[in-house]
Amino acid sequence: MRRLGLWVMVVWLGLMGSTVVAGDAAAGEVGKPGRRNAYATMMYMGTPRDYEFYVATRVMLRSLSKLDVDADLVVIASKDVPLRWVQAFETFIMYMGDLDLRSKEEDGVKVVSVENVKNPYEKQMNFDNRFKLTLNKLYAWSLVEYDRVVMLDSDNIFLQKTDELFQCGQFCAVFINPCIFHTGLFVLQPSMVVFKNMLHELERGRKNPDGADQGFLTSYFSDLLDRPLFHPPLNSSKLDGTYRLPLGYQMDASYYYLQLKWRIPCGPNSVITFPSAPWMKPWYWWSWPVLPLGLSWHERRRNTIGYGSEVPVVLIQAVMYLAIMAMTRLARPNLSKLCYNRHPEKSLMFLRTMLKMAAVWSILAAYVVPLFLIPLTVHPILGWSLYLLGSASLSSIVINAFLLPPLAILTPWLGIIGALAVMVNPWYSNGVVRALSVFAYGFCSAPFLWGSLVKVTSSLHVFLEREAFFPRLGESPQPPEFTKLY
Repeated sequence: MRRLGLWVMVVWLGLMGSTVVAGDAAAGEVGKPGRRNAYATMMYMGTPRDYEFYVATRVMLRSLSKLDVDADLVVIASKDVPLRWVQAFETFIMYMGDLDLRSKEEDGVKVVSVENVKNPYEKQMNFDNRFKLTLNKLYAWSLVEYDRVVMLDSDNIFLQKTDELFQCGQFCAVFINPCIFHTGLFVLQPSMVVFKNMLHELERGRKNPDGADQGFLTSYFSDLLDRPLFHPPLNSSKLDGTYRLPLGYQMDASYYYLQLKWRIPCGPNSVITFPSAPWMKPWYWWSWPVLPLGLSWHERRRNTIGYGSEVPVVLIQAVMYLAIMAMTRLARPNLSKLCYNRHPEKSLMFLRTMLKMAAVWSILAAYVVPLFLIPLTVHPILGWSLYLLGSASLSSIVINAFLLPPLAILTPWLGIIGALAVMVNPWYSNGVVRALSVFAYGFCSAPFLWGSLVKVTSSLHVFLEREAFFPRLGESPQPPEFTKLY
């Protein structure tokens, strides 16, 4: 009887324990708060810069997650986005406090697969083909499982959390231009009615100044300029209607370059945007120190997804350049013999002209070729270091092949280092002083560049005139031993 009682007690405790665990699990599922808002962005294919925007999108979303925003992260991806990119979005890395502990969660970013919206404005005179698929942004209105959505372009840097934007109305945007709002960040209330109406307006050919999402939305919400400025209610309630957002939610990087500091009086200084020339986006390695804010973007990348995909390529190129420098130095005598005139019957003038052109193009290639070999989104410090190493190694080929003075060939190389040092100087009072300093440096270094060009030209002329390499036309090159017999 005693053993039976013990068994009954064990079974009863086990059942109670499993019930408690199951109850806790159920409570956890039921009590888990659903997120009613979302930060969304889009990803599509078909431009030469798809990979760069993919990296930029990942950095922006990871930056938002590190700010602990109370919203889902959504990527509206066209169906031709590579599967490995979709999987990278969906694998979310969570940073746990100050400890260097990370855990992976699936579905960290929700990916919504969509068909590309057909752009009816492709035949407009001013249409830019890189904006052909930007109308996919209209799918944000179809995310009806959310109360509010903040739609983002990938060239945004968040300085702080902006969850108060979810209190805004049916549509809210920032006027960077005094008369035209910017669609790099806007707030919307999803609605299938609005979404279908937008598609209908596309079919009927609503006026669109630029043929992209910017022109369509400014035409669709043409009265936004007359709407009041958004101020988040203190009771956390959501507003109705349309509102203008304060400039602090879309701070154009151009404003920073004038003063080298932010002076945005209206609203919090929360988000930086880069609506500049396509090839000066902050993720390109050459953007810094030309544009100082580029380093801010790369600091966010370093703290989120890192540079694991680019570092091996950088190391391989660095080893290759060092090997080139070593081999060209060891092979210097053999390289110079390549210029020996082995065909005296040919026109000496033509040969000299061709060799001069080859020398000039080789010098130019030494400074241009490394630009196209460096991974575009690598960290600027690595990018510029690799560029300087590459241009120096290729210049060594020219120096040793044509026996040119090293200092004259490397004068532009030294000038680039000086220009970078002038631009990176952190003690400028404002952007105007910085620009004038760069201009003054260029003005002062111009005579040295001209002098190096003259020196290279004269050295090349002397090299080509050497009879050891170029016997006079009509004379056969004879060894010294033959002449001594007579």
